[in-house]
Formats: sequence, structure tokens, C-alpha cells
Amino acid sequence: MISSWTGRLVAVASLALMIPVAAQADERPGNLWKTTSQMTMVGIPVPPQPPSTVELCTAKVWTQPPPPPPGQTCTQTDFAIDGNKVTWKTQCTGQMDMAGDGEITFNTEDSYTGLIKLVAEGITMNLNLTGTKIGECDNPIT
Repeated sequence: MISSWTGRLVAVASLALMIPVAAQADERPGNLWKTTSQMTMVGIPVPPQPPSTVELCTAKVWTQPPPPPPGQTCTQTDFAIDGNKVTWKTQCTGQMDMAGDGEITFNTEDSYTGLIKLVAEGITMNLNLTGTKIGECDNPIT
């Protein structure tokens, strides 16, 4: 009889310990993404730029596109979510004025691919994107 109570007590104690751990896992508001981008120029025979990789902390549910590149001030409009795809339009000023469209497709819950097409001074640039979720984070920027 004592052994059955002991077993029940251990089971209840184990369950009680698991609840705070699960609650803590849900408390972090953001997802940490390892994002790689690579720019190519359309119609211009130049070697592609080397890929750039950064880590971004985003909201778990995206409500806006990823941030603009350093040195640019961008206004993003028409942000939309349709299933596993997000799209938006962007207008940037700064080192070079440019306008374009972006699209990211979440291939899985933990990965995405995307393309941002920008036009500046008559030149079209494609920014190819890939992202892999690597954890959670506390200060989402998007």
C-alpha cells in the first residue's frame, strides 16, 4: 500500500515539475532565425555578391516583413499573409532610392525561402533569402 502511494506521489511531483518548464518555454515572445541573403543583379554580368548571414529575432506570428538593410529607410506596405506565404511592397530611401516587392514562403515551421525584387536607378536586384529557426528569443523586431 505504501509503494502505490509513493508511486502516485512521484508521478504527481513529476507532473508538477513539468508544468513550469512548459510555461517557461511559451513565455519567450520571439523566434530566433539564422537568415542568409544573397544579392544578384539582373541583366548585368557581374559576379554575385557573397552571401550575408545574420540572426534575427522575430515575432512568432509575423505582422510585418523583415527589417531593411543597414543604411536604408524603408516604408513597407501591403503586408499580407496567405497560408504559408507572406508578401509585401517596399519603398526605400538612403544610400540608394529603390522600390520593390518581397515574398517569403515558409517551407516548414522551421525554415523559409524568399525573394525580394528591388529596382534602383533602372537596375533590378534580386535578394534571395533562406532562413532556419534556431531557437527562441526575447526581443522580437518584427
